[in-house]
Amino acid sequence: MCGDLISLIRAELLQNADARTRESAQRFFREPVKLYGVRTPVVREIARRHFRSIRHMEKTEIFELCEALLKTDYTEDAIVAFDWSYSLRKSYDPRDFQVFERWVASYINNWVKCDTFCNHSLGTFVEMYPAYIQMLKGWAGSDNRWVRRAAAVTMVLPARRGLFMSDVLEIAELLLRETDDMVQKGCGWLLKEASRCHRNEIFQYIISRKGEMPRTTLRYAIERMPPDMRRMAMER
Repeated sequence: MCGDLISLIRAELLQNADARTRESAQRFFREPVKLYGVRTPVVREIARRHFRSIRHMEKTEIFELCEALLKTDYTEDAIVAFDWSYSLRKSYDPRDFQVFERWVASYINNWVKCDTFCNHSLGTFVEMYPAYIQMLKGWAGSDNRWVRRAAAVTMVLPARRGLFMSDVLEIAELLLRETDDMVQKGCGWLLKEASRCHRNEIFQYIISRKGEMPRTTLRYAIERMPPDMRRMAMER
């Protein structure tokens, strides 16, 4: 069942692949990325259609299918896997964190995979089980750039709703001296989204740290702020 379904999905993705789409998408990555060249809306439609045929299965079985897709290393396969994992969000339980943590460490190797999984599946998980935010703080010290980015990006959607403000600032502090620009952008994105509901608090944090904060992080963080605040934040 597992092998047949994975082969069927990959065949369908290949049927929808386009060399021009693949070449265009590759420009968004600095590192080599495995791509079929399928537009994201088409990938998501394929994922949703095939999920209907497996939704009766146990969660552990669906997670095994997700992992089989992740092992191919193709970004479109990962989008299918992460769409399926998010479809199971109503049945998440604390034991799933071990699975999700392994996926982040083992299979996430570009920003699309990182943001797709962390914004949705993992972000929903930590909203349901906030005690696991503490584990994200440990990720901020990882040697793996994508694990560090995941520490910030997982909190983006909760932060947009004004949740977990003290944890957001703690993660930002842990990533304050980050040298990798992909992690800097993730941290800046987190602060920007938190500023939707906590503008003054985020602004004060930025002002207090702007001498140490990477300029990339700072520029992302202030994007939603009024011009006068942006000017003050950018002053040296």
